Amino acid sequence: MPDVVHQFSIRASAQKVFQSIAMPAGLDAWWTKRSSGRPEVGGTYRLSFGPGHEWSAMVTRAVRDAEFEMELVEAHDDWRGTRVGFVLDEDEGITRVRFHHAGWRGPNEHYRVSCFCWAMYLRLLKRYVERGEVVPYEERLNA
Repeated sequence: MPDVVHQFSIRASAQKVFQSIAMPAGLDAWWTKRSSGRPEVGGTYRLSFGPGHEWSAMVTRAVRDAEFEMELVEAHDDWRGTRVGFVLDEDEGITRVRFHHAGWRGPNEHYRVSCFCWAMYLRLLKRYVERGEVVPYEERLNA
């Protein structure tokens, strides 16, 4: 099974990055249109990407300021059962982010498009955490 993996640094504390990847207000600033949930193992997140794209995920890992992962339960067929996660390591105010979107059934077209889209969204995460920049939802893949 292929996985999407990215590694990059953000000039901010792991606490600030964790808030941006695990709390709804953070997710809504760079990824989702609207979300809800709490970073607790077994908890459910609602992830809205607009009409026809109301998804849900179950938290599979949550270590405050260090790790966050959720498994997509209700989603596009290709995403259902996959896991989106982050591992954070902070050193002197710079946080290394190791991202994965694991468990894809194969390298189909949706997987290849998602590889590109994740790179774009993670760039927006970095801009949001470092500069407070929030790109309107409809413009995110063109920003």
